[in-house]
Amino acid sequence: MSPSHRINPAELSPPTGFSHAVVATGGHLVFLAGQTALDPRGEVVGDTLPDQFALALGNLLTALHAAGGAPADLARVTVYATDVDDYRAHASELGRIWRRLAGRDYPAMAVIGVARLWDEQAMVEIDGIAVLP
Repeated sequence: MSPSHRINPAELSPPTGFSHAVVATGGHLVFLAGQTALDPRGEVVGDTLPDQFALALGNLLTALHAAGGAPADLARVTVYATDVDDYRAHASELGRIWRRLAGRDYPAMAVIGVARLWDEQAMVEIDGIAVLP
């Protein structure tokens, strides 16, 4: 059984690609550092936001797996985007990438627009918190 469950109150707008609240019970917290589209050589790859999003999410999930977790254990994810309009324009594609890599157990999420990220070529960074049994 998962150490967390999702709550989406009927009084709030229906969530699309996120949960309004995630209740964590017991277990171990895993704090996942922000991940960008860095390849194993430490170079940012991907010419489009969806390309970079897929690699950044994959990197986050690799760190999560190394800690003993799975995508369903994600309780909170924050996405930092250098161009929120571009993010919104690709929202459907980003949702498909999320479902392909992480499934449909959506964590509580936020997308935050930023002027730039540590690596100037990076368009997106994703960090998170997971709760493991």
